[in-house]
Amino acid sequence: MAEVAFEGVSKVYADGTRAVSEMALEVRDGEFVVLVGPSGCGKTTALRMVAGLEEISEGRLRIGERVVNHVPSRDRDIAMVFQSYALYPHLTVYDNIAFGLKLKKVAKDEIERRVERASRVLDLGGLLDRKPRALSGGQRQRVAMGRAIVREPQAFLMDEPLSNLDAKLRVQMRAEISRLQDDLGVTTLYVTHDQVEAMTMGDRVAVMRKGELQQVAPPQELYDRPVNLFVGGFIGSPAMNLLTARLEREGGWRAVLGDGVALTLDDEMVAARPGIAAYAGREVVLGIRPEDLEDAALADGAPEDRRLRGELRLRESLGSEVMAHVAVTARAAETGVERELGEHAGLNAIGGDGSGTAVLVGRLSPRTQAREGEQLELVVDTRALHIFDPQSGLGIYDANAGGAGT
Repeated sequence: MAEVAFEGVSKVYADGTRAVSEMALEVRDGEFVVLVGPSGCGKTTALRMVAGLEEISEGRLRIGERVVNHVPSRDRDIAMVFQSYALYPHLTVYDNIAFGLKLKKVAKDEIERRVERASRVLDLGGLLDRKPRALSGGQRQRVAMGRAIVREPQAFLMDEPLSNLDAKLRVQMRAEISRLQDDLGVTTLYVTHDQVEAMTMGDRVAVMRKGELQQVAPPQELYDRPVNLFVGGFIGSPAMNLLTARLEREGGWRAVLGDGVALTLDDEMVAARPGIAAYAGREVVLGIRPEDLEDAALADGAPEDRRLRGELRLRESLGSEVMAHVAVTARAAETGVERELGEHAGLNAIGGDGSGTAVLVGRLSPRTQAREGEQLELVVDTRALHIFDPQSGLGIYDANAGGAGT
């Protein structure tokens, strides 16, 4: 095993397009790091540079102590798992797994030992004589994993390996890959556009946008302390609601959303973000996650100054929860990031009609009795609010960071 380190790595194509810009990332020995971001953000290009399938334009790439910028792919001691499985249809499962070892002229008894071990780990023991066409999608993916495992590489590279599977199989394979990586302890760089995969599998998650790393952190830190608007809006499903607010400090902090509409900020939240002090009387972007909204009828005793009222325009019942789209008196934030996030999701990150009405999405209890077209009062968990600088887009946290998240 070995670490994989990007040291100011860039990829610039002949037409001047910068697919990856000055990427600085260290995947520690034995660590599972997930690269995530919208389509076209550069995550697969970054992975392909590690694999030796893309030339590096600038910077250095290390695997262990060796700089591999000009080392051929076959000599990098890495194993890659693709979205397409890339199995040989005429070979049995055994021969597919053993193929790379046979090319390297590994001894027959050693091949048998490695294949037996991989098939046991991946529960493929009864399938070794079958051809790929006789396997399910999940079984084919396990064969592709087995082919990587037997090589005993310094690092695994995985490029959207689960995207061809149905939802149930994806959940199962997420758990299997996580368990397998934990058991083997092999340094792993995993690429996906699926944030659920990223958040449930990675020791750390690296969020990319337009070829640049935005934040690298453990999953919970990304969720609780996003460094900027893009990370805050990208991580979480449905997306974070983003509103324009003015902060006022009159006997306590308030976020004013519109005429007569304001939320009193939680004291602990304010104390944890001393940088807020510099924004008194100024506009900010207020982030409210859908799971931090609830039907006030189900939240007895919630203070009036933590409530928003509006019209329920759309109700989506999912069994375990209700997605409520509620038009409230507020202004949707407009910094450009929202449009980008909306394009990624295939819809507006947050809706507004331009007349001082914004549509919030809330994940409510299935016990809510609210109906479309009715007025609905929402309770906001103000302990979990997020606040961003509208110009820089940075999260407002530390007093000495000028509004930047650190």
